[in-house]
Amino acid sequence: QLQLVESGGGLVQPGESLRLSCTASGFTLDYFAIAWFRLAPGKEGEEVSCISSSDGSTYYAHSAKDRFTISRNNPKNTVFLQMNSLKPEDTAVYYCAAARDSTCPRRQSDFGSWGQGTQVTVSS
Repeated sequence: QLQLVESGGGLVQPGESLRLSCTASGFTLDYFAIAWFRLAPGKEGEEVSCISSSDGSTYYAHSAKDRFTISRNNPKNTVFLQMNSLKPEDTAVYYCAAARDSTCPRRQSDFGSWGQGTQVTVSS
């Protein structure tokens, strides 16, 4: 069974950090681009970041640039999202998703597998 499992969410204060993990089972992440999305109540979903498997190139939403870092550890079949200097507006459920090939797609519909999400809450 193909599965993505996120972990690492939690409640933190503004300015603090979290590292999210996305671990695959049933398939290897080596050949697929992986992205992080987030969904907050009352807001549209947002692709936060993506990392390709072909050349390791990355994409960051403007809201994530200079604060978030995406990386992958292929031997551990895991992709990470390091989030620093967190703000209340980063509060959301964060999902990882695997693309259908090695490059980061432009359309959400080009992601074939999704995790169940992990809650991130930034509040004082």
